[in-house]
Amino acid sequence: MQASKRFTEDCRDHLRAEIADAGGNEVFARGYCDEEGIVIALEVAARGNEGAVLALDRLWNAPAAEGEAEEEGRLPDVLIHNHPSGFLSPSDQDFAIAARAAEGGVGSFIVDNGVERVYVIAEPVRRRARKALDAESLCAALEEGGAVSRRLPSYEIRPSQLDLMRLIIRGFNEDVLVAAEAGTGVGKSFAYLLPALSYALANQERILISTATITLQQQLFDKDIPLVIAALNKKLKVVLIKGRGNFLCRRRLADALRDQRQDLFDEDEETFRAIEAWADTTTTGSRSDLSFVPRDRVWSRICSEADLCMGMRCPERERCFVLALKKEAADAKILVVNHHLLFADLAARQQGAGYEITVVLPPYRRVIIDEAHTIEDAATSFFSKEFSRLGIYRQTGRLYRQRRGRQQGLLIRIAALSSQEAALEGAAAAIQRARDAADALDGAARELCGAEGVFRLALPRDKQIAAVLVPGLVNLRKALTALVEALRSMAEAAGGGEGEEGEAGGANSALNAAVWELRSVIRRLETVISVCGAFIEYAQRPQEVMWIEERRESGGGAGPLDGGSWAVFTVTPLEVASSLGKALFEPNKTVVCLSATLTTAAPPPASFAYWNRRSGICLAPGREVLTGQFPSPFPYGRSVLLAVPGDAPLPDEARYQAFVERAVPDLAGLAGGSALVLFTSYESLRNTYAVAAPILAKQGIRCLKQGDDDRSRLLAAFLADESSVLFGTDSFWEGVDAPGDTLRLVILCRLPFRTPRDPVFEARREALEKQGGNSFMELSLPEAVIKFKQGFGRLIRRSGDRGVVAVLDGRIIRKRYGDSFIRSLPKTRTSFGEYAAVIRAAEDFLFP
Repeated sequence: MQASKRFTEDCRDHLRAEIADAGGNEVFARGYCDEEGIVIALEVAARGNEGAVLALDRLWNAPAAEGEAEEEGRLPDVLIHNHPSGFLSPSDQDFAIAARAAEGGVGSFIVDNGVERVYVIAEPVRRRARKALDAESLCAALEEGGAVSRRLPSYEIRPSQLDLMRLIIRGFNEDVLVAAEAGTGVGKSFAYLLPALSYALANQERILISTATITLQQQLFDKDIPLVIAALNKKLKVVLIKGRGNFLCRRRLADALRDQRQDLFDEDEETFRAIEAWADTTTTGSRSDLSFVPRDRVWSRICSEADLCMGMRCPERERCFVLALKKEAADAKILVVNHHLLFADLAARQQGAGYEITVVLPPYRRVIIDEAHTIEDAATSFFSKEFSRLGIYRQTGRLYRQRRGRQQGLLIRIAALSSQEAALEGAAAAIQRARDAADALDGAARELCGAEGVFRLALPRDKQIAAVLVPGLVNLRKALTALVEALRSMAEAAGGGEGEEGEAGGANSALNAAVWELRSVIRRLETVISVCGAFIEYAQRPQEVMWIEERRESGGGAGPLDGGSWAVFTVTPLEVASSLGKALFEPNKTVVCLSATLTTAAPPPASFAYWNRRSGICLAPGREVLTGQFPSPFPYGRSVLLAVPGDAPLPDEARYQAFVERAVPDLAGLAGGSALVLFTSYESLRNTYAVAAPILAKQGIRCLKQGDDDRSRLLAAFLADESSVLFGTDSFWEGVDAPGDTLRLVILCRLPFRTPRDPVFEARREALEKQGGNSFMELSLPEAVIKFKQGFGRLIRRSGDRGVVAVLDGRIIRKRYGDSFIRSLPKTRTSFGEYAAVIRAAEDFLFP
């Protein structure tokens, strides 16, 4: 094809001159097209030599520089390079690059050195004129008789919902960032789904919706999104994506079944057999579709994991559940994910994969983040690294283990398939030395944790760390390094596992699979080595927090434990705001963040200042941020009594726990149950439960306690019994939805300040103080206020709900900062008197 048909004359001259400047060698450029597909601007990315292949991310991972395209920051439409030979037929490498680029709608051209001819490997996706959303027509869908409202029973028009939707529409139309606080009952899901789905339909753009919990994911996917699609009367492909650990890996199941057959006394045999039968019938492979809940130790042996995936080399690739889901997602316009998946994808893109290809997720440029108050904690968790003796035993157990005189594991399989029996003895000895080193380090670490169960590495403790901890870390790093060298030698001697396709069956395929899994164990052990190094060098790494926590066995045969506890070594980033700013808020055109709790009145008046700082939304250069508060339409003034005994002892007084143990059964008893009791300490919960449960049982009130069952089953039992009382700590302060008479009383035993012993919080507090900030006003107080608002929000879930929120912490009315908590709540009725008067007021309010 003549190049004049695909390039403007100026672009041809520009590219011809660049090729001449490169001595006729290869030049790689990014091209920007008009609506007709003609290259109207280009930017040279790199110069190579004949036969050189440019790293893929260099081609399209950077937006246009100022003046290079009509829209500064616009990503390329086409990748262009020349063939100095004059032969324009694409090579295999050209096809590979073009295929990856096409995933993001980016085309690929080859030209000759004179830019006279062009070979089009892949056409760029034509840019369409963007269609803006019509705010009034969309709002009409939520007004009386509207397309959405008429599909909802007992629907009431909510002005705050319409105002919220108008703000979100601006976010899409103006390519800006949005932070919105929407009180309970505003209906934020429909307020963002209508604009998001309408924009996706009108502009054929993919939109990502991220939530903190699988529960909300399922609600959106199963209920809310289908309703909106029906209201729009359009077809739109929506895919729910869960982490790959939720899915069965057929290859790993086959390996586990083979190992299990060799062990005639495996206590998990029945579970494996049931999963094997299920695997033949399931269409999704999702753990949630099982009719029973397998133990973690079983599922961890057979689930899909990124670093264990053989990809196109896997003998089960044609039946892979994860690959099938990826294919489904490839042409979906709405993806519903969780925050962990979002951060995994963003991390890969920031590390060089770019924003125009499929990485963990297909490419996207517009994101909605629900439950946005959790993103700092979610990002902190994702970017942390950890290891423990337990984890080392698990990984080395996959390699080699002896049970009832029988040898099992990957190394046994590899040795048999590749005739490396002689190397097996040395590897087994190296495994034992690593386990011994892990045992010794674990004992020293648990000693440092002491009664508090946690220890943070900090300079004032340097002598103690050097004497007690560092020798063990050095020994473990040395032992693991030797083990990794032995394992790598076996993998290299065996061949396969990297760069080889292998056959779909037979010994070669089995060896490839075993070596591939061995390499994944090596990578995980190398991560442990890296964490050991970080701990040893902690004083030179001020942007990271190194800390140790002692954990206790909760059952399930986790592994060989001394006294049922083990130490976990964790490296956590000191702050994640800058990473979120660069990876999430800066590159995406629209990011809408929503939650019922984003503002605090600490200090007054209420603002987004705290969340803005912690989330990184204010760190995206040149990006406009729209904010808005949208109050709940629920009648808190007549539906809620905020009750605080003014004569209650303060939490640091000796009488405080005894007061809680008296007040909880008194309040729960007068309410007839239907109560959620929230604590900040499991020890306080346990002690209060021990006193209150027998008293309430005599009144026919069932008590449920966190830790006695998993969270979902506890909540199900609570919702099924209107007179029950649920005792919970951290995770129960949010995500509990119990409308109606199921919940008439919420007791907040203590203001939810983070414990000073929390190592990450302690490090962040110290960093703020070093910068001249006030850690209490800038960190402790606003964080506690947001959590307090979440706990308060458990009570009223529907417009007809009614009840009491009792706060047993007198600081809320006796300390100056207590006003920050009260100001952050909607207006309610209050009772701030002596204990006896508060009890009477609560009873009168519940039973007028």
